[in-house]
Amino acid sequence: MITRFAPSPTGPLHLGHAYSALLAHNMARKAGGQFLLRIEDIDQSRARPHWERQIYDDLHWLGITWDGPVMRQSDRFSCYRETLDTLWKTGFLYRCTCTRRDIEEAANAPQEGAGFGPDGLIYPGTCRQSGAPRPGQPLPNDVLRLNMLRAATECSFTELCKDRTGVHQITPEQMRKDVGDVVLARREMGTSYHLAVVLDDAAQGVTHIVRGEDLFDATKIHVTLQKLLQLPTPSYCHHALIRDENGKRLAKRDDARAIAKYREDGASPADIRRMVGL
Repeated sequence: MITRFAPSPTGPLHLGHAYSALLAHNMARKAGGQFLLRIEDIDQSRARPHWERQIYDDLHWLGITWDGPVMRQSDRFSCYRETLDTLWKTGFLYRCTCTRRDIEEAANAPQEGAGFGPDGLIYPGTCRQSGAPRPGQPLPNDVLRLNMLRAATECSFTELCKDRTGVHQITPEQMRKDVGDVVLARREMGTSYHLAVVLDDAAQGVTHIVRGEDLFDATKIHVTLQKLLQLPTPSYCHHALIRDENGKRLAKRDDARAIAKYREDGASPADIRRMVGL
């Protein structure tokens, strides 16, 4: 068994991060497997070295150790680009020039009736034909979308957490209707979360992915990409989110819930475990 924790160095770790990291760490250690750490820093405009150092400090303080070197996404842009180039040449991607407002207006048109999917507003496919690659055209440094009409296929994944335990089937119809043509590359990043996480998990040999239930629907995108790229599909455990007293999910802007703040106030690692229900 190989699990991982993959935070972004864009703010402080909070109780929700601690819960996810501890679950993945405990699962691997109990099974005699490996626990890996990955720094998801593809958004270089927001990633900061001091937040990355804070991640290491907080995890060490919690008693979490990891195996092998830390993977950093910023070291893997050439891998992402190579995969995008393959998908472009084989016609699975197309260039999208729509603005956010264009998408909102198209989605609100009576004939569209599109709703929200795991990647935001479901894209109506406006640029699908005009942005398709021409023979010999190099991969553009632009917004690139996955043509779900071509990419969607029958696939499935195994969920291990309660309430959703079992095998979840994914159909092409479901992906086209409820997900749409998701973005796989952004102009300012050169990739996207969806593509990077799939390639990184495969590169690290991750067998069990532990993460929040807010990413359950995004898993349909990731499993579809795994099938398209002929990569193995891990088992998933989408755990409940840690929320505040008003039921609101924690975010990095909630500095009052930051692990570092609890440390400053004299809390112990055991206190943190109790707070998150462990």
